[in-house]
Amino acid sequence: MHQLRCEARTIAFVPTMGYLHEGHLSLMRLGREQADILVVSIYVNPAQFAPGEDFEAYPRDMQRDLDLATSVGTDIVFTPDDDMMYAEGFQTYVHPERLGKGLCGISRPIFFRGVATVVTKLFNIVRPDIAIFGEKDYQQLVIIRRLVADFNFGIEIVAGPTVREADGLAMSSRNAYLHDDQRRAALSLSQALQQSQALVNSGERDAGKIIAAATRHITSFDQTTVDYIVIVDPETLEDLTLVDRPARMALAVKVGSTRLIDNMVLGN
Repeated sequence: MHQLRCEARTIAFVPTMGYLHEGHLSLMRLGREQADILVVSIYVNPAQFAPGEDFEAYPRDMQRDLDLATSVGTDIVFTPDDDMMYAEGFQTYVHPERLGKGLCGISRPIFFRGVATVVTKLFNIVRPDIAIFGEKDYQQLVIIRRLVADFNFGIEIVAGPTVREADGLAMSSRNAYLHDDQRRAALSLSQALQQSQALVNSGERDAGKIIAAATRHITSFDQTTVDYIVIVDPETLEDLTLVDRPARMALAVKVGSTRLIDNMVLGN
């Protein structure tokens, strides 16, 4: 990386946990367009998994991932191991404060500490000019933007839009866990978001009523358990009571044992 910087070549970086899908590839294409060199990391980060979560079961297929990354013009694939990222005696973590406490931070209290720590380490290793993150993980995107500002990284954070399957399901590596009947239930997430937007378009502004309607729709499907449904300020992630300006609706739902997230802008 040092040699590339000496040559004044710009670096775009896409960090991933592998098991790549079209959502990841869309971020890589963005990076390919915006810099001279595209770097992709593949690392299943143990620090963001709590005991009992799916770290061991998380899908992995390194050769498939390497082939897919190469297919969109990736120049360098960085595949660190745990010894490199968390050497013996490791004890220093980056802990987001307010932005990490709500939404996914309620049921996954160590998650964003793990994300912020590994992203900080990856930024220090790769030294990118641009880093691309997906809007599907919206809370993560907001936290990374704050991280870059707070630590003066001087990295441009580019947001890639959520990529969806033809039926509307947001692409996720965890979709591989879903059985056929669970896959149908999982569509309730994107359906609820679309219905919420329709309510706003028809004049509804009460966030509580919009959330209640989304909850009813999702829980009408078997095997769904709502973790949270919120309507928040897009920058502070603070709850809104009225959708009287552009807002972000975000939700997390378990379908069977698989936890899925999705989000959408509400309003104009």
